[in-house]
Amino acid sequence: MSDDKLLLSLVVPCCNEEEVLQNFYDTTLAVLNGMTELSYEFVFIDDGSKDKTLSIMKELAKTDKNVRYISFSRNFGKEAGILAGLRAAAGDYVVLMDADLQHPPKYLPEMYDKLKDGKYDSVAMKRTHRKGEGLFRRLFSKMFFKLMTKLAENDIPEGATDFRMMSRQFVDSVLSLTEYNRFTKGIFGWVGYETYWISYKDEQRAAGKSKWKSGSLFKYSIDGMVAFSTKPLAFASAFGLLLFVLSTITMLVFFIKTLIWGDPVAGFPTLICVILMMSGLQILFLGILGQYFAKAYMEVKGRPVYITKESNLEKNENDKLSEEK
Repeated sequence: MSDDKLLLSLVVPCCNEEEVLQNFYDTTLAVLNGMTELSYEFVFIDDGSKDKTLSIMKELAKTDKNVRYISFSRNFGKEAGILAGLRAAAGDYVVLMDADLQHPPKYLPEMYDKLKDGKYDSVAMKRTHRKGEGLFRRLFSKMFFKLMTKLAENDIPEGATDFRMMSRQFVDSVLSLTEYNRFTKGIFGWVGYETYWISYKDEQRAAGKSKWKSGSLFKYSIDGMVAFSTKPLAFASAFGLLLFVLSTITMLVFFIKTLIWGDPVAGFPTLICVILMMSGLQILFLGILGQYFAKAYMEVKGRPVYITKESNLEKNENDKLSEEK
């Protein structure tokens, strides 16, 4: 690396990406070679891959001294991969992107041009069209972004992705948040700073299959809401108060009707409906409360977010902190 050039770190979490990793490296390197005012480093994170992903990383590191990799002891999830990559990145600028080429490297020069003058602290990409996704998944995604914006009071535009280039200050601020339960999209919005958004049309995976299933995406959305908002708890309390008021009014209405007109109260159907409704609401609100208890339980344990099995880089101070937590 040239000492007189600013360093761009590319953080790339990977899980079973053997079919596309070499293609990603070649495509991205071709773009980086055109960005002559920057030097670069790749920081690949192997998140417990079962295929040849790690072997490909090692081969790339042999031929390119600017390739670094970290391999986890098992699959810890993308959030752990992102955290490990950001901690290992030494660049003046850091870009987070996926290895499947759905985050097109061709946008890197445009992102850097917007970032280098100092007006913005990060440049992020948002999708305007989601190729290959069904109607239900698109509607769920749209609803998720709207809910997150309202619940967390956090600016997460619809279609926001993890594809983002950040200044060193921005990255350091993200790393200052040390919670175990991480939701990076929310963290990016929470730390603030000026962000410039670039819209782009979604690209198909270059190869392989997406690791995100509907169940995983649903769990991920719940984790994000719980991590950045206590409004579901307030909603449960408010709804409980509303039900209490309504039940009191209903009781008074039946009492007056029976006392004045002698109308018998219809018993069995009404009773069954009320029991089922109240039981369902109680279980729902207990589930909401349980999510918060579960997150607090994991935070109190103080376990590391990830465990590194092998790597071709020395641990920096941030990585050491991760192992200690």
